[in-house]
Amino acid sequence: MDRPELPLPQLHAFTVLAEELHFGRAAARLGIAQPPLSQQIRRLEEKVGHPLFLRGPGRGVALTAAGRELLPAARRSLTGLADGLAAARAAGAGRTGRLRIGFAASLALTVLPGLLRTFRERFPEVRLDIHEMTTAPQIAALRERTLDVGLLREPPEDEPELRFRTVLTEPFVAVLPATDPRAAHRTVRVAQLADSPFVLLPREAGPRLHDRITALCAAAGFTPRVVQRAVEWQTVCALVEAGLGVSLAPAGIRRIRLKGVAFRGIDPGAPRTRAAVGWRADDPDPLVANLLATIGEGRPAQWPPRG
Repeated sequence: MDRPELPLPQLHAFTVLAEELHFGRAAARLGIAQPPLSQQIRRLEEKVGHPLFLRGPGRGVALTAAGRELLPAARRSLTGLADGLAAARAAGAGRTGRLRIGFAASLALTVLPGLLRTFRERFPEVRLDIHEMTTAPQIAALRERTLDVGLLREPPEDEPELRFRTVLTEPFVAVLPATDPRAAHRTVRVAQLADSPFVLLPREAGPRLHDRITALCAAAGFTPRVVQRAVEWQTVCALVEAGLGVSLAPAGIRRIRLKGVAFRGIDPGAPRTRAAVGWRADDPDPLVANLLATIGEGRPAQWPPRG
């Protein structure tokens, strides 16, 4: 046997009348005249097949057995709809849901903590899934839609499906063993590193950043002799501390505290490295829009911070 569908406006009218037990007060609360209210109740009674109210003198009423049985279900239906509408509005406004964020490990030392803290303060009900990834895997994950947003180094220029916004620019620094004689100076010329073995990230982890570093060496007249590669800057610094070589790295890496490693500025006027937020051009997700707004209107930060 098919169950009759009960329109929500009729259920709403029914619950208000059941609470007021008076047509005049119920109509006033609903903001309608009494005849339309009476019509709503009559139609609902026709669908149920039984009277829901006993009419008393004047405009007063009392619930029948059928009305008393229907009232809890009507309230659950209306509460469920209200909850569903509230949840839909929150999701549509980007106040709830899940946001998948990739980040380059070095950015955990600079922009990431402040960004996440501010976003969590503004949108505490959003679930954040944070994934540490180098740049190339982030680009692939954005294309494959397994990430919503990426925080990465030196984004590519040939990704028409993706958009990038600069969030940080910073200089490069030389990474030296603390016992290296060159560490006694505040700055080091890149050319002074020509005869040293290098520890670098593999190119496939971040092609453009790798190429920026090798370009710095080329501008100084040499090709770096790479003796060891490591995916994470923490590991690069540890290998430098162990005496395996030297490196060139974004300045934010100076926050890695290793007693046996010295970070020194390089040639004045040397190119800076760029960090960016990346997302899909066709992504309408309000969560992404809210994160981009939190990052702030495309104004890149400087590292080290000024002031």
